[in-house]
Amino acid sequence: MIKVAICGGSGYAGAELLRILASHPEAEITSVTSERSEGKRVTDLFPHLHFYSHLRYERLEISQIHAKADLFFMALPHATSQEAVDSLIKKGKRVIDLSADYRLRDAKTYEEWYKVPHKFTDTLKKAVYGLPELYRKKIAKASLVANPGCYPTSAIIGLYPALKKGIASTGFIVIDSKSGTSGAGRQADTAFSFCEVNEGLKAYGIARHRHTPEIEQELSFISGSNIKVDFTPHLIPLDRGILSTIYLKAIKADDIRRVYAIYRSLYAKEPFVRVLEEGSLPNVKNVRGTNLCEIGLAMNKRTGTLIIVTAIDNLVKGASGQAVQNMNIMMGFDEKTGLNAISLCP
Repeated sequence: MIKVAICGGSGYAGAELLRILASHPEAEITSVTSERSEGKRVTDLFPHLHFYSHLRYERLEISQIHAKADLFFMALPHATSQEAVDSLIKKGKRVIDLSADYRLRDAKTYEEWYKVPHKFTDTLKKAVYGLPELYRKKIAKASLVANPGCYPTSAIIGLYPALKKGIASTGFIVIDSKSGTSGAGRQADTAFSFCEVNEGLKAYGIARHRHTPEIEQELSFISGSNIKVDFTPHLIPLDRGILSTIYLKAIKADDIRRVYAIYRSLYAKEPFVRVLEEGSLPNVKNVRGTNLCEIGLAMNKRTGTLIIVTAIDNLVKGASGQAVQNMNIMMGFDEKTGLNAISLCP
């Protein structure tokens, strides 16, 4: 049994961590922080998490909480995790950071896209990108894991076999992603109110979304070349889920069955990646509340375009579920522990 703290436990990602870990047999939550909700019970904010009626939010004071846990989940806003993560690592703690602060290996790239400098470059060098399908062995030895973003998770898992096996060109990649509103966080904002989102569908962050360099970083690593992508996210009137449709040019107008065989071979032993049967395509409804990524494939022989469709729950495989998966790997637990039978809140 390990002791776990959740820093930033009043947001959607923090609430998902609480929900998932309630059924984890090897983890005990000993501290949960929130600056705005200090002193409140977890059930004051999330009544469905009645398992935690005894637990109150406290301020994030590293000097006070570092001794309370062995592993820390950091579910803080971007740019606010930097110092806290650095302090915990220096105290010998294991950390899984759900913000973007330690995902980008190059500090200058981080500053360019997030408009703040990275002040802890020595700690940044220690971070392992937390996508188990690519970095499982490194995650197992890591003290700091940078949990991937939700859009990058859906895109990278979808593209990995195609780029790894060289069955498609890296010169032109288009990623069209649609996300539920929980991806924007729990803050009050008119743009994400029911009346603004309901019955609507809109693109945002065109050519400037902050997940772009994260996607490009990992795809470049996979392919061994400098990849640039066209990534466009969209907001849809759902509370959770991401559907990504990805387009790239096939090297040959391959038989789609061969492409499926490559995907099934690479993902055969992955517990949370499901390659669907030929002719079937993912639906976010089918992965809701799970740590699964579903993949569907198609080939447009007229244009030579390989089309990849992925679906994830942005709060689970796109955030907190993947964080628990990383914790399991880091601590030597069965990777699926706590993740096979998770159920949704009301």
